[in-house]
Amino acid sequence: MKKLIGLLFVSLFIFGCNRDDDFLPVVNEISDELKITENIGLRLEKPFVTDEVSMNVKIDKEQVLTIRIFDISNRVVSRETITVKVGDNILKVYTSALPSSSYRIGIFDSKNKQLGITDFNKL
Repeated sequence: MKKLIGLLFVSLFIFGCNRDDDFLPVVNEISDELKITENIGLRLEKPFVTDEVSMNVKIDKEQVLTIRIFDISNRVVSRETITVKVGDNILKVYTSALPSSSYRIGIFDSKNKQLGITDFNKL
């Protein structure tokens, strides 16, 4: 249990130590793996990850979102609040602190409405 709490703390620390603008690099072209056809959505570059994975958060208005990672028991193991711009927002999700398992990552608006969710497996 102490190891799990330590891993959760490390993952929260990793997310918490980055400024919001560190998560929003300028991207001129979106790769096919990250393209979203809808106005709002979430898409991971790949479903199997080791240390990090790229993620596209597409949104129809600039706003503050919360990104949550849930474990297989549907408990939140990581959370980060970011400001996103209109359109595609390519972010890096760092997963090295997570134990190997299945996870779900979701985006939520300021009213806690789920705007997108997807699964991934940490190898």
